[in-house]
Amino acid sequence: MNLKLALRYLLHFASDSEILERLQRETFDYFIDERNCKNGLVADKTAEGSPSSIAVVGLAINVYIIGVERGYMSRSEALGRILQTLRFLISSHQGPEPDATGYKGFYYHFLDMQTGKRKWECELSTIDTAILMAGILTARYYFMFNNEEEEELRRLGDALYERVEWDWARNGRDTLTHGWTPETGFYDKRWDNGFSEAHILYILALGSPTHPISGAGYQEWISSFEWKKVYDTEYLYAGPLFIHQMSHLWLDFTGIHDNINKKFGIDYFENSRRVVQVHYQYAIKNPKGFNRYGKYVWGLTASDGPGPATYIVKGVERTFYDYIARGAPYGPDDGTISPWVSITALPFAPEIVLKTVRTVIAVINLLFNEQRGFQASFNATFPKRGKNPFGWLSPWQFGLNHGPVVIMIENYRSGFTLKIFKQCPAVITGLRRAGFTDGWLDGH
Repeated sequence: MNLKLALRYLLHFASDSEILERLQRETFDYFIDERNCKNGLVADKTAEGSPSSIAVVGLAINVYIIGVERGYMSRSEALGRILQTLRFLISSHQGPEPDATGYKGFYYHFLDMQTGKRKWECELSTIDTAILMAGILTARYYFMFNNEEEEELRRLGDALYERVEWDWARNGRDTLTHGWTPETGFYDKRWDNGFSEAHILYILALGSPTHPISGAGYQEWISSFEWKKVYDTEYLYAGPLFIHQMSHLWLDFTGIHDNINKKFGIDYFENSRRVVQVHYQYAIKNPKGFNRYGKYVWGLTASDGPGPATYIVKGVERTFYDYIARGAPYGPDDGTISPWVSITALPFAPEIVLKTVRTVIAVINLLFNEQRGFQASFNATFPKRGKNPFGWLSPWQFGLNHGPVVIMIENYRSGFTLKIFKQCPAVITGLRRAGFTDGWLDGH
């Protein structure tokens, strides 16, 4: 069956389950094709010469396990791939030198795909290391058989997590810094200013059996959250949609509460559900009059874009950005939609997202480019070039987009990663030290 016939069948005859299976399977292939088979590193994006992103490596580890559960690869193949990655990580150089792979148990944001050394004078990243560790801990509590290779994986997983010096990354205060470089030391920016994706970072830092931080930093962070009312919906605000999803890849927030969401009477899952509704309503209202926005074309987040550029489009001066954290309803918005971030909202609003998937395939036609899922983003308002009907279409795919698509589809279908992550004692400890109570946590 050729691609056009396959898509026609998918759109008109396939069930929602079949569509999700196809999307999940095709997106999975990114982590096969963009992997260095000598060290297990995975490219940040499909651009030629792209370095590895340490966060994408963590996502890849999680994605391989889902591949086992879905029959995309064997248990032994996934085990071999993950072991290779962990062996590289444990043996790569940790030190203050500017060309190291990491330091104090943390890893640099970007690594050379071949050598594994720091790339582009980037930072030792706290959040990206946390995403890496989340993937590693998922693998550590998935591979529980009593055989030599799975026992080695568990030893490596424990060693990698336990050597991260989370307390060092405070730099003398309670909250965590964004990062550190050999050239300038710690970043001034901290995870202390408004709602963000840092839940996974704080929970892993709080739960560490070797270098934990105190709960004071977490309390200081959540005290900065803003409660806003938008379109008659009240929620803890942050503009970009990915912020309300990233930690939910691993942490089951349903029914559990910390001090801030207990105060407002909702949990973080409900908060994310409300955020999806706001993004959905924003696209329908389309206050800035961008092309293609509507009921099933929505999703503003941090992404690349067609700029920087300014054009007069249908009599309106439009400024277009390149990479920026777009958001709704108050964040920057230049008409750039990221379909992947609407798909990863699936657990929160399936009644919207399932129809969005079909629209993306049928109308926007961004699916199955080279048989590997969605392009990162598009902008239908940007002046058209050649025969492209969308104005601007991202030339790349990103592992940081594709990983959440695979994981969130699976969380919707089975809750798989959430169930595995609950088996990690450090996660339970971290949640309790953060002040979470109620729900499933009371049974642990």
